[in-house]
Amino acid sequence: MKKMYINYMASFKGLSKEIWFLSLISLVNRAGTMVIPFLSLYLKKDMGLTETDIGSIFAFFGIGSVIGSWLGGKLTDIFGFYKIMITSLFLTGMCFIALQYIDSFWGFCIAILITMSIADTFRPAIFVAIKAYSKPENQTRSVGLIRLAINAGMGIGPTLAGLIIVTQGYNLLFWIDGITCIIAILLFAYLVKDPKVKPSDIRDKHNNLDKNIVYKDISFWIHSFICFLFGMAFFQLFTTIPLYYDEVFHLNEFKIGILLFLNVAIIVVFEMPLLNYLEKQRIPIVKYIIMSCILLTVSFLVMYQNFWIGILIISIILMTLSEMLGFPYTNRYALNRAKDGLEGSYMAMYAMSFSIAHIFSPKIGFDIVEKFGYQANWLVSGLYGVIGIILAIWLSKRTQKGL
Repeated sequence: MKKMYINYMASFKGLSKEIWFLSLISLVNRAGTMVIPFLSLYLKKDMGLTETDIGSIFAFFGIGSVIGSWLGGKLTDIFGFYKIMITSLFLTGMCFIALQYIDSFWGFCIAILITMSIADTFRPAIFVAIKAYSKPENQTRSVGLIRLAINAGMGIGPTLAGLIIVTQGYNLLFWIDGITCIIAILLFAYLVKDPKVKPSDIRDKHNNLDKNIVYKDISFWIHSFICFLFGMAFFQLFTTIPLYYDEVFHLNEFKIGILLFLNVAIIVVFEMPLLNYLEKQRIPIVKYIIMSCILLTVSFLVMYQNFWIGILIISIILMTLSEMLGFPYTNRYALNRAKDGLEGSYMAMYAMSFSIAHIFSPKIGFDIVEKFGYQANWLVSGLYGVIGIILAIWLSKRTQKGL
């Protein structure tokens, strides 16, 4: 037991204080993100919308995420990550508070589009911050620590949200989401100092650097499409899967929160030691991406069986293992591929891959559920993973050739 504790603590050594502060900020911010995991239930139960309408709102959610990710990357390459992170967090907090007052379908579509366009400018910026504040050999663990903080916060959030919904209703969640964004920005401004390094100064050192090189990088395009497919399948966890728990297995919000907490608990306890161990194995990054796609595919094929509630636990464990490999190593690949001074553009394209998945994943998922049922949706989600496996094998071969 003592050896396990020592190994666990060793997985955190060598990370910079700025990465620890970014993790703390992420924990505070995500602990307050209570609305998103229950958004599909809120839209159906409180606003009385159909599955098709809910899918459309999540499509606007994804479009806003694409806009925000692209804009965040461009602005980060101009102004630096620090200013973008501060502005994004503050305005996002105000938007979340305002969302509770929207009571029409089209009003909510426009509001969620604006909210996500602002909120996701944060994503490319924090990815660039990770590269700025960590050594190359620590980047995967730095990503892992911030993910741990995010997941710990999201573990606290849905669990508390389930209790709040049952006792107080949904509206209080919007206030908590907004206030925690503002608290996070105050912590960030106090704890983390602006490095004052301008991306334009870094680019000036590379006179022949093509500013559009990210769009000509074939291997990075393949990687981005893998991320898109991964997101198409994985985002079912926050859209159709909670409704599946509710409608097929008749679980209430609190029990759904507990199941989602299992995903988070596994990540919090095991991800950092796992990444610390894997970093010492010198296995190519793309191999881990292949394995993550395999695990994700199997998790949906398992969930195709609906005769036993234990299937839900097995499926979410497999999905979590996939997540523990998929997100850190796709992120690491993107960070390694990014050219100096153009990190914002590369990380924007990485973030946009998942943002575009946010557009299509819920819309297609809900449409399949409405027309063909949940089991058909799990087969289609598994197919995304199969295509991801094929592309990841292709990317691995290109990487071995130095392409």
